[in-house]
Amino acid sequence: MTVRAARSRPERIIIGLSGGVDSAVAAHRLLEQGHQVEALFMKNWEEDDDPHGGYCAAAEDLADARAVAERLGIRLHTVNFATEYWDRVFEHFLAEYRALRTPNPDILCNREIKFAAFLEHALDLGAEAIATGHYARVEHGASGHRLCLCADANKDQTYFLHLLDQHQLAHTRFPLHDLSKPEVRAIARRLGLANAAKKDSTGICFIGERRFGEFLARYVDRTPGPIETPEGQVLGEHHGLAYYTIGQRQGLGIGGIAGGDEAPWFVAAKDQEHNRLIVVQGKHHPLLMAGSLHAQPPHWIAGEPPAAAPFDCLARLRHRQPLQRCTVETLGPEGCRVRFAAPQRAVTPGQSIVFYQGEACLGGAVVEHAAP
Repeated sequence: MTVRAARSRPERIIIGLSGGVDSAVAAHRLLEQGHQVEALFMKNWEEDDDPHGGYCAAAEDLADARAVAERLGIRLHTVNFATEYWDRVFEHFLAEYRALRTPNPDILCNREIKFAAFLEHALDLGAEAIATGHYARVEHGASGHRLCLCADANKDQTYFLHLLDQHQLAHTRFPLHDLSKPEVRAIARRLGLANAAKKDSTGICFIGERRFGEFLARYVDRTPGPIETPEGQVLGEHHGLAYYTIGQRQGLGIGGIAGGDEAPWFVAAKDQEHNRLIVVQGKHHPLLMAGSLHAQPPHWIAGEPPAAAPFDCLARLRHRQPLQRCTVETLGPEGCRVRFAAPQRAVTPGQSIVFYQGEACLGGAVVEHAAP
């Protein structure tokens, strides 16, 4: 397949300008390439009635986006996708936590908002393509479009983009695919952008600076219960199984056992039937390790799997995890079974397993449960 990372002819492109340094430099690079560039700021969360307000920092981000657009001399559009975000992302986020799973809303936000609602809106405005400041690469070829790893392995964001499809990739440009984060900041400083040193956003926008449990308690019931060892020894009380995730160490509020091992404790399982949180000592305790897992039916970026099962590929279970060798053993309407060459730690229901071959991201699936 003949591929190229960017279109050769000038296009009318609308870039999602978030107020951060990545999208700002991405916009500059599109201008350097000769494209007709406009920008769009998306508001995806309505401020609540909390007396402190502003957790999502939308007003500050919009001000930064306006400053960047003015500095670069491009038009800035604004749009409110809060309703779409609530219906397509946040409701799913809550349903997963109520089911005692740990979802990743950024993955769904990319599919439903940043590369669906935004793309549709941009095309309606007359754009030929959209762009973002994500660290990823798209190869466009006669036989399709491939999502590929970027040059900076530490920043690569293909894990969060694996639910994109051929239509979305056909209209998507990632101008930062060949840059590292220090290079991006250096460009921003050279351009005199006010956000050149702006801290990267972390976590989930709608939670912001609040404690996660404090936010979640507004929507998900708390039902306290015992924290126990696998042998049934009670060590403390949890605040509701939904508020913990597999592999979690912080926030358990338990100490060691008199005369026992002083190794730290980690969440190993949730016993929903008896409302028990099961914890173990040691980061690599056998109950935290799994050789295989079951996942939901995968989404394949190409529209179909790379081969009939079983087939070998690479995978990661979390952002920045080194790629792991695995075999997709079964594929079917009930989901897939994946076996790893080496045991994996803290396989978490609700999180995603994302598949790769070479530099290409193939797609991924939501994890159902681990197998020992």
